[in-house]
Amino acid sequence: MDFGVVLQTDPPARDVVRLMKTAEDHGFGYGWTFDSVVLWQEPFVIYSQVLASTSAMTVGPMVTSPGTRDWSVTASLFATLNDMFGNRTVCGIGRGDSAHRVIGKPPSTLATVRESMHVIKELAEGREVVYGGKPVRIPWVRGGRLEMWMAGYGPKALKTVGEHADGFILQCADPAIARWTIGAVQEAARAAGRDPAGITICVAAPAYVGDDVAHQREQLRWFGGMVGNHVADLVARYGETGPVPRELTDYIRGREGYDYSHHGRAGNPSANFVPDEIVDRFCLVGPASAHIERLTELADLGVDQFALYLMHDGREKTLAAYGDITGKLSA
Repeated sequence: MDFGVVLQTDPPARDVVRLMKTAEDHGFGYGWTFDSVVLWQEPFVIYSQVLASTSAMTVGPMVTSPGTRDWSVTASLFATLNDMFGNRTVCGIGRGDSAHRVIGKPPSTLATVRESMHVIKELAEGREVVYGGKPVRIPWVRGGRLEMWMAGYGPKALKTVGEHADGFILQCADPAIARWTIGAVQEAARAAGRDPAGITICVAAPAYVGDDVAHQREQLRWFGGMVGNHVADLVARYGETGPVPRELTDYIRGREGYDYSHHGRAGNPSANFVPDEIVDRFCLVGPASAHIERLTELADLGVDQFALYLMHDGREKTLAAYGDITGKLSA
């Protein structure tokens, strides 16, 4: 199993760079950030510093969207970083949540996500693509490579992943939800004539190593609120008795709205509806042995990478603890 770390691009950017370098020193192969440029700093500027400060780490957004930058700009950003540092980027992409909603935009349609993945990948890898009704190619790209990993929860999104994406990002570490979503992605891949084994599976969730589980729950409750934004969209589309598992939908009944000024932060008051059980299921808490047990279960389900969110007050200790865990599980 590979490991990644997920950070917000809070100022000062040098702290993001430092933590990414520390993560690589502890065996992490991927460095991810949020991409919501009103709430946090522009990540692509910071990626260049992360790549310069690390030796082999792959970096990218978890996740960008089709609606915040022109697709040619996104492709050129990745292609430039790859040209400078040797194909060490990956593009996580989704429909858009905070980056869209804070500027008054709805999430993109799945059709738009699908088309954007094709255009961005083709351009970043130096091939010609029809964009805006015109053939377009980035002429200076030589040997570029960019994988597109798509995030999603609902049946149609999972089908899109299986049919078109290079990787799948599940932002939730619940094994029951992982089993359902991974199965749906792989079934869609087979139906489309693709090899399911060719789709990288990445589970992303907060992890906090230690013995004070009550404190950890309070630090990580925000994650259930963040996931709840996407689940609320699914319930609105499919209803409470639709195809989405109840393990994912039942807990949002107490949800009363969401304030993005606290998005992804410990103590988020918009996540007060999230019960302890959801924190324990969606996140990894407790001593290192509990983390290893959950990670082993996820690996048995076909998970290739675990990317841990570090939005809590135990970042350094958790990174150090995962230095031991990565050695045990990355073989």
